[in-house]
Amino acid sequence: QVQLVESGGGSVLAGGSLRLSCVASGDVSRIKIMGFRRRAPGRLREVVAEIDHVGKITYGDPVKGRFTISGSTAENMVHLQMNNVKPEDAAVYNCFANQWQGPGTQVTVSS
Repeated sequence: QVQLVESGGGSVLAGGSLRLSCVASGDVSRIKIMGFRRRAPGRLREVVAEIDHVGKITYGDPVKGRFTISGSTAENMVHLQMNNVKPEDAAVYNCFANQWQGPGTQVTVSS
């Protein structure tokens, strides 16, 4: 089992920045990929950004050029730097590692 804890969510003005973090604990040697997903009311869950155990990074199309994921599975920690945040970025952001998922942190965007 892997436990995940997110931090850094909150309220941000459109155009502003926010940084999310996620720390994994437990059976971390099994982690092959970490990242963030998000889900907004009425919308499907989508992958925001992820990084695998060899350092390959993937971003969801809506956040390319604005969000940056850092950290690594080796560190059992990832961060999501969110810049130029848009109202459509408002959602619950869940950290994930393999099939495990954290409880989520709310991001609210004010225009």
